[in-house]
Amino acid sequence: MSIATKTGDNGTTGLMYNRRVSKCHPRVEAYGTMDELNTALGMAKACSSDALIREFILATQADLVVAMGELATLPEDLPRYAKDGFRRVEASLIDRLDGMVRELESRKISFKGWATPGATIGAATLDVARTACRRAERRAAALAETEASPNPSILIYLNRLSDALWLLARWAETREPDVQPTHEQPAKT
Repeated sequence: MSIATKTGDNGTTGLMYNRRVSKCHPRVEAYGTMDELNTALGMAKACSSDALIREFILATQADLVVAMGELATLPEDLPRYAKDGFRRVEASLIDRLDGMVRELESRKISFKGWATPGATIGAATLDVARTACRRAERRAAALAETEASPNPSILIYLNRLSDALWLLARWAETREPDVQPTHEQPAKT
């Protein structure tokens, strides 16, 4: 079987259980942006030799596959999705992120004002992933506003992941010798 199925030549794409929607459908936007986030995380993982960062990213990438699968399933097909043994985003995934936030905050990462991305390549790639995460969060929120609300745990997960990625980027800055993290206060008008 070829990767070029040609079934999307008419501007539609397949969801789970042979459902088809427009490639610009809010559902496709939501899980497609998570795919972009997954790719950005892959770049961050490839740029890091830090075990904490690599392990966190690998677990997060597995979580994102769960979230993308769930979003690629129409609400009326979710009972079948569960019956077929597919996982959904649940509290345990959010708890893992909360644990990472606590872990990083316990390391006394200091910051004031805005962080300016780019102190190190590793930190910059994590900041790119963080902004992709915020975009995925906005797309999931838009989906929730336009049709049957997706699992609310997905929005919580993405919000928490963005926080964890911000802290992880600041942590990455501290791992490089002689690098001064750049933090700025917002400009006064």
